[in-house]
Amino acid sequence: MKIEIESGDWKKLEHPASRVRLMVFVAEQKVPKEEEIDDLDPVSTHFVAWDERHMTLGCARLTPDGHIGRLAVLRPFRARGVGAALLEAVLAEARKRGLPEAVLHAQTHARGFYERYGFAAEGNEFDECGIPHIRMRLAL
Repeated sequence: MKIEIESGDWKKLEHPASRVRLMVFVAEQKVPKEEEIDDLDPVSTHFVAWDERHMTLGCARLTPDGHIGRLAVLRPFRARGVGAALLEAVLAEARKRGLPEAVLHAQTHARGFYERYGFAAEGNEFDECGIPHIRMRLAL
């Protein structure tokens, strides 16, 4: 499967990114919609993964202060390199901006995924929207 990553602002990518986030976080994981779509969306850079037929596969965002978040892949496309392609694109953008580090709140089941990219866990697990998370950081 060929994966292409498009980046842009919320106005440009709101429809495909919000569709993925609503399906993964709200429908699957039961995150309240009002907590999923937030005030950081209009000021963040968004990333959408597409396949060769321009089908939406997943999304992520990078906030102005270097927080990576809302990385989600639709169920049929998981474990096929989509999350990796998204994370690599977000990290490339963070480095291009000259950010000193990237920070994220990883769902604990995804901790190993981020550790493979050099992220290190900090502190104790915490609850975010009813889901266990761990703060992770990567020097860029």
